Amino acid sequence: MPEATLTKSQAQYLDDLAQQGAGGQPAWLDDIRADGRSTLETTPFPHNKMEAWRHTNISALTKTHYKTASETTISADVVSDATLAPAGWAELVFVDGHYSAALSNITNLPEGVILGSIRAHQDSEVLQRHTHKILQNRNAYTALNSAFLRDGAFVYVPKKVVIDTPIHLLFVSTTGAAGCVAHVRTIIALEESSAATITTSYVGLDDTADYLNNVVEEIYVGANAQLTYYKVAREGAAGNHLATSEILQDRDSRLFSLIISQDGKIIRNQSCVKLVGEGAECALHGLYLNDGNRLIDNALHIHHTVPHCNSRIAYKGILDGKSKTVFTGKVDVDQAAQQTDSDQLSNNLLLSDTATLDTKPQLEIYADDVKCTHGATVGSHPEPIIFYFQSRGIDEATARGMLTYGFADEIVREIKPEALRDRLESYVFRKYSPKQ
Repeated sequence: MPEATLTKSQAQYLDDLAQQGAGGQPAWLDDIRADGRSTLETTPFPHNKMEAWRHTNISALTKTHYKTASETTISADVVSDATLAPAGWAELVFVDGHYSAALSNITNLPEGVILGSIRAHQDSEVLQRHTHKILQNRNAYTALNSAFLRDGAFVYVPKKVVIDTPIHLLFVSTTGAAGCVAHVRTIIALEESSAATITTSYVGLDDTADYLNNVVEEIYVGANAQLTYYKVAREGAAGNHLATSEILQDRDSRLFSLIISQDGKIIRNQSCVKLVGEGAECALHGLYLNDGNRLIDNALHIHHTVPHCNSRIAYKGILDGKSKTVFTGKVDVDQAAQQTDSDQLSNNLLLSDTATLDTKPQLEIYADDVKCTHGATVGSHPEPIIFYFQSRGIDEATARGMLTYGFADEIVREIKPEALRDRLESYVFRKYSPKQ
């Protein structure tokens, strides 16, 4: 594409890329970066005329040229309220997209398991085999992620290895990241008959900094493998989070995913699951807590390509203030995917008359022997139940807070690791308890 035809945003990021210098060895990583750069030159940034972004206005991000965040050193005390290492978890910590060995804790893992940074394992044949293999050309931001790929998290579980220790991938954005972007890449690969529980947290340390986390996750769940995956987006008040997760599931694999959108100005979680082995099952659950003038978008896509697979989508959202929420749940069933069983449900609680929600459950079915359902609910607290609480001596504010907490806690209770569940339950309780 000739330089003259580049948009301003493309030209700015390409200039930033040139200032980063050569990617360095190995050659296979340089090839990925070159592919990302080439794709960026021909791929427009998301806008409202694109169907997938019709209700999601991120023009504030596309018009801003975020510069690549530089390495920052912080003390362990700064991340003390975000770390899970004290609970006995294995933990990788990244600060503004850069791996911090000093803050990480890699212990209690079985032989053969790889837990570390992409940079430290860039010569690994296993890493090469699982990087940039299932990522689709979703938008300009996924291309940006590939073009700027320097580091990230790498988790590999060998065949027949079951990890009992929970793994935590912690990505911290600091005050020094104001006006900056971290292009975060995570590679997770579970080989045949393996199992792991992995949590990814994105935490902003400064509520006033305007920054962007541009995230790409590539996740492979091998035959008969089982992955329990949690993600928590706790960005700063002006922090932004654009994430694309590509997930490939093989025969008889099991995936349980729970994404909680907690804080952040603009949050978009795109999860794309492709079921390529018979008997695979996936469950995508989520909770989004939206208020103020924030925007949260959950875009889910499950693609059934083979017979006898099951999928479930269960998301809950709480909307307050003038917040905007978008939910898209799309399930594709190919002609060969007979005896598919799929269900999706989006339940939403409105706490404000000025909050808005666009919810779009979708089914595209080409097979004739399937069981597929979808649905969505939107509403506020039932007034008869509020009256019942009041008749028992509980004031209206407390009653509404209790009902809101109960609505959210139904999802939070699904979290198995106690340390993570307790932390999120406490957050939800504080957020929706009546202010004294």
